[in-house]
Amino acid sequence: MKTLNQNYTEEIIINNSRFICYIFPLNENQINEKLEEIKKLHPKATHYCYGYIFDEIKHANDDNEPSGTAGQPILNVLEKENLNRVLAIVVRYFGGIKLGAGGLVRAYTKAVTNTLKHSQYIELIPGYVIEITFSYEEEKNVQYILNKSEIIKKEYLEEIKYQCKVDEETYEKLEKYQPHIIQKEYIKQN
Repeated sequence: MKTLNQNYTEEIIINNSRFICYIFPLNENQINEKLEEIKKLHPKATHYCYGYIFDEIKHANDDNEPSGTAGQPILNVLEKENLNRVLAIVVRYFGGIKLGAGGLVRAYTKAVTNTLKHSQYIELIPGYVIEITFSYEEEKNVQYILNKSEIIKKEYLEEIKYQCKVDEETYEKLEKYQPHIIQKEYIKQN
């Protein structure tokens, strides 16, 4: 599985209708926030259709376009590209010419496909967000084990506390070494 390295936007015009596609790499709690952001950016748009994939959760919304002509085609492109943790929103400004069901499916599919053509992907690596506590004497050994991991936060008190993202292999090494580990969450991306 893969996700995007940043946000991407492309616009196409089909029979006087503007289709503006926004694709975001996603954290779970950002879906509604991104939708509201786009609605504020385009307050006079006719439709805000979208699809997203977040781990096992998949959702599509046609936003009053005929059923199955917008959200599902958007989601189909994301699935075909084997993407995860992404949200694609296609904003439509109606141009006065009806496209028909087939035309809408093609237009929404093309909007997302064109945007992804100019996008860069990053591979999603399974792992954990963890918190570990260890003595000052153990710091060198722990840092050696964490050499390829992202350390989010360090605290130096009576003992040292790190919050970090680790892959499964690093997690297993830490468990064998046995500093105190608190697993925060399992993540698909490291």
